[in-house]
Parts: sequence; structure tokens; C-alpha cells
Amino acid sequence: MQQDTSKKAAALAVGAALVAVATLMIRVPIAPTRGYINLGDTMVLLFAILLGPVVGGAAGGIGSALADIIGGYPHWAPWTLIIKGIEGAIAGEISKRKKFFIPIGTCLGAFEMVIGYFLVESYLYGVGAAAVELPGNVIQAVSGIIFSNIVYVAINKMGLSLD
Repeated sequence: MQQDTSKKAAALAVGAALVAVATLMIRVPIAPTRGYINLGDTMVLLFAILLGPVVGGAAGGIGSALADIIGGYPHWAPWTLIIKGIEGAIAGEISKRKKFFIPIGTCLGAFEMVIGYFLVESYLYGVGAAAVELPGNVIQAVSGIIFSNIVYVAINKMGLSLD
């Protein structure tokens, strides 16, 4: 039992770190809200697929919030923790059922991210600014879905596992 908990804690820490790095590595700015498109969702969704809803969701939320703090957006960290955590939890919960549910889970998780940021941006900046940022969030979501599924298939073909 202790070993299982230690493995989950280590996987969560590594996952959060990789989410933060992927989020900060390549950033494409979006002017109205000063947000940015990034590759963090690839890792959020991948860790949700690999680790399940609790550990994957926590890694996604914590890693993304950490990236906001490090990247100069600390005011977004609480919102990001919630939005990305839910994204990972949704993707992980649906994906854990059977392999053919993985694309559905990643799509629904990413869709929640797009809606979550749209709602928060509407509240903070108004619907107009949120609408301008919407296409960027959709691009980020779609790329995260595609890349996470590709990497997952590659990991499976290599016979790697986090168990």
C-alpha cells in the first residue's frame, strides 16, 4: 500500500513538472486577455490517460497553475488549477474505461478547458475579449487532443507502462 502511494506521488510530481515545462516551453501570445497558446494540454491529457482522473487531474491542475506562477500570470493560477484539474479528471475518468474511450475522454476534457477559460475570461474581461481568445483555446485543445493520443499510442507500441 505504501509503495503504491509513493509511486502515485512520484508520478504526480513528475507529471506536474512536465505539464509546467510543456506549458512554458512554447507560448504564442493572444493580445486581448494577454493569454497564450501552449502545449501544456498535451501533457495534461496524456497524464490523465496514463494515470487516471485523480493523479492525472492533480498533475494537470498543479503543473498548469505552477506554469502560470512561473510565467508571470499568478492571478490566473487559481482558475487554471481548477480548469486544468477538471480537464484532466474528465479525460482520465472517461479514458480509464476502455482504450476506445480515450479519444472521447480527451475531447471532453479539452472541451471543458475551452468552456472554462471562456467563462472566466468573460467574467474578468468581458464576452468580447473572451470571444477573441476562444479560437486560440480551441487550437490549443485540438492540438492537445491530437498530440496526447499520438504519444499514448507510441507509448503503448513500445510496451511502456506506469504501473
